[in-house]
Amino acid sequence: MDELTGLVPRPPLAYKDDDFLRRSEARPVRILAEYLSPLSDFRHHKIRDTIAFFGSARIMEMGGMGRYYREARELARLVTNWSETLPGPRRFVVCTGGGPGIMEAANRGAQDAGGKTIGLNIGLPFEQQPNPFITPELSMEFHYFFMRKFWFAYPAKALIAFPGGFGTFDELFEILTLVQTQKLLKPMVLILYGTEFWKEVVNFDALVKHGMISPSDLNLFQFADDPQSAFEILRDGLTEMYLKKGDRKDAPPPTPEVAKTVR
Repeated sequence: MDELTGLVPRPPLAYKDDDFLRRSEARPVRILAEYLSPLSDFRHHKIRDTIAFFGSARIMEMGGMGRYYREARELARLVTNWSETLPGPRRFVVCTGGGPGIMEAANRGAQDAGGKTIGLNIGLPFEQQPNPFITPELSMEFHYFFMRKFWFAYPAKALIAFPGGFGTFDELFEILTLVQTQKLLKPMVLILYGTEFWKEVVNFDALVKHGMISPSDLNLFQFADDPQSAFEILRDGLTEMYLKKGDRKDAPPPTPEVAKTVR
């Protein structure tokens, strides 16, 4: 009771009660928030779909593998220059994990082209802070890995995987599995950038030889070794899959009720 007024103070509303929202019982509310908040941002900024860039947070512009940083930046610039010419809502917006390295390079390239660019950040030992090239209103912070993964897969029409470690492998093979098992109700352009790297670290032919994947699974992705070639694969594939087949360029971003991108 307040000694001056004699009134009993009101308890906080549940959705304003930070103590409650941090409890395990409120976990479903936190998960739902990490679904609805990005959805609201995407719809507000009229972002129809994305191109996801994956790659190591440890590759720096001037390091030993610096060419991949520079080429990721150039590829993102080329893609964004092209996508900015498309009518209607924003198409094929560059989206990264929001951290340094290849992620920074891709966001930076999209910014070079004057386009919006998305960062889906999560606190990790090597990528604690969002990089400075993300469009500020499209810089999103996640606690739950699986919700971050959802927002990588759900709006993406293409994926480019640059050299990377466990995180890059995780994202790449998860998307490959979804495509292989037809859990994504959409075609996707999948590019492994850096043929020499990818063929050294993953023996895809051995997977076929031992019967772990089908020979046709090797057709799920393509290799590229320079920004122009990768851009042409993206442009031609996305044009054929989405811009020539009645995918309305003026359609709004999908709503939860009609979204059927993921089974």
